[in-house]
Amino acid sequence: MNILGVSAFYHDSAASLVQDGRITAAAQEERFTRKKHDPSFPGNAINYCLQAGGISGEGIDIVAFYEKPFVKFERILETYIAYAPVGIKSFIKSIPLWIKQKLWMKELIRKELGGFSGKIIFPEHHYSHAASAFFPSPFQEAAFLTVDGVGEWTTTSYGVGRGNRIEILSEIHFPHSLGLLYSAFTYYTGFKVNSGEYKVMGLAPYGEPKYKDVILSELIDLKEDGSFRLNMEYFNYCAGLTMTNGRFDRLFGGPPRRPESDLEQRHMDLARSVQEVTEEVMLRMSRHIHRETGLKRLCLAGGVALNCVANGRILNEGPFDEIWIQPAAGDSGGALGAALFAWYQYLDNPRVADGKKDFQHGTYLGPHFENSYIAEYLKSRDIPYTELEGEDDIAEKIADLIAGENVVGWFQGRMEFGPRALGSRSIIGDARSPKMQETMNLKIKFRESFRPFAPSVLRERVSDFFEFDGESPYMLLVAPVRKEIRREMTDDEKRLFGIDKLNVVRSSIPAVTHVDYSARLQTVDPETNPLYYRMIKRFDEKYGCPVIINTSFNVRGEPIVCTPEDAYLCFMRTNMDYLIMGNFLLDKKRQRPLEDDIDWRKEFELD
Repeated sequence: MNILGVSAFYHDSAASLVQDGRITAAAQEERFTRKKHDPSFPGNAINYCLQAGGISGEGIDIVAFYEKPFVKFERILETYIAYAPVGIKSFIKSIPLWIKQKLWMKELIRKELGGFSGKIIFPEHHYSHAASAFFPSPFQEAAFLTVDGVGEWTTTSYGVGRGNRIEILSEIHFPHSLGLLYSAFTYYTGFKVNSGEYKVMGLAPYGEPKYKDVILSELIDLKEDGSFRLNMEYFNYCAGLTMTNGRFDRLFGGPPRRPESDLEQRHMDLARSVQEVTEEVMLRMSRHIHRETGLKRLCLAGGVALNCVANGRILNEGPFDEIWIQPAAGDSGGALGAALFAWYQYLDNPRVADGKKDFQHGTYLGPHFENSYIAEYLKSRDIPYTELEGEDDIAEKIADLIAGENVVGWFQGRMEFGPRALGSRSIIGDARSPKMQETMNLKIKFRESFRPFAPSVLRERVSDFFEFDGESPYMLLVAPVRKEIRREMTDDEKRLFGIDKLNVVRSSIPAVTHVDYSARLQTVDPETNPLYYRMIKRFDEKYGCPVIINTSFNVRGEPIVCTPEDAYLCFMRTNMDYLIMGNFLLDKKRQRPLEDDIDWRKEFELD
């Protein structure tokens, strides 16, 4: 039984393939088209999934689309009518696309999948999120919470998963949305909606929660159980082309920040304020869900579940013993959830979880390139390289390069599904280096200097460096750096505020210690990613540190690399020192300049 899951036409379109209940493949369309957050129909991702599964369109039994287009269209029409004549520009812009394409999903799917004659089903958007949260989890029984911008009508839901069934118990509906509240502040602080929310989260520790009370008194009516209503007098997203309006501007002291303009302390304070409100809402929700369900485990999905600071607080301060978060928590993960919903709930196939190991396979579900393919690519373009003998040689060599404060592109195995690089398409460096964060941000990633980097740490050593004793394989939990490895700041350093906090060394692993002494953790184990584990293990054995920097293999404005060609171009267009692809090591000093290359930094200066 071959089930194809599809998400499309909002952002982060994706496809997944489930074969006899096993997740065979999943990927976002952006990785193939090289258009970040590509919302188009995921034809390339579908072709990859079919190839990985060894089938053609004729071999697909069921296609599961991640939401109900007609119900979503109903919500859009009702909203425009409710706000008419306001919103006419937005109406004229969006409705023709719906009428010409988005409503005719069955016809489009059959056209794109030549030979497909099977069933097409349409789970609701938040059922797809819930399915992506519960069905791949290691739990046989758990509560779930889904929070995002909006699906058809639902913006937040919770319920219960047992065995092969999920049931939503309660929902919050549009226009009242925690995800859209956060996106409103993303827009207002000058970042791109559906793309820059994680920047707001990274900016928050530089500020103070000066506007938290204003948000809670003017923008959101938050109840003790975590339910809420937004004051729509301050927002423009229902019918306009912006997220906020003039009344919002007056409340917070000025117009939205222009993208790429200087960040002021006010923007940092706004980021901190909305982040703390979000954490409070999520905590209240989780406590309410625990009271209502009586269950000990919680699964999370939806775009807001990518807020790893809130996730860390739910784990540490919430009532649940364990939580599991879908690594592709946003709309891309809806493709996987829809396929799993079809296998378990629609077809009523049994599901047995052991409580320990999830079904996501480390989320290494994307394309893989053999050494023979990489070698042919390098030779065909006369690219200089050194071939290493095997995994032990790779681990030894890369550990030494990292210790020498080199920045290394790491391209190994199957590409990750979801927004995080987890040791397959990563840029890595020495977490002990006080200059590495600035070097990577400005010279490699070409992005804002305030952005923190995440640590990859050996699973068995995580509690030696962080106040955390568990697993965080998908980089979706934040934990404090242990007090024992923190550096005592001087009085002058303690008086710094805002972006001036950035260059203060705070611990023995300063490159991955954020200004509030936190870190977004990825724990690495030998079973899930053996080569990555072996390399970090060798670095620890030789240099006494089981922690390295891990950031996604891309630059600002570009998706994570997919192919060897993507990786080589990114390597050459940045100040990266080395690139390891399979067994092949490339030294930047030996490379010839790219011919007729674009001014790449200028091309991607706006995000």
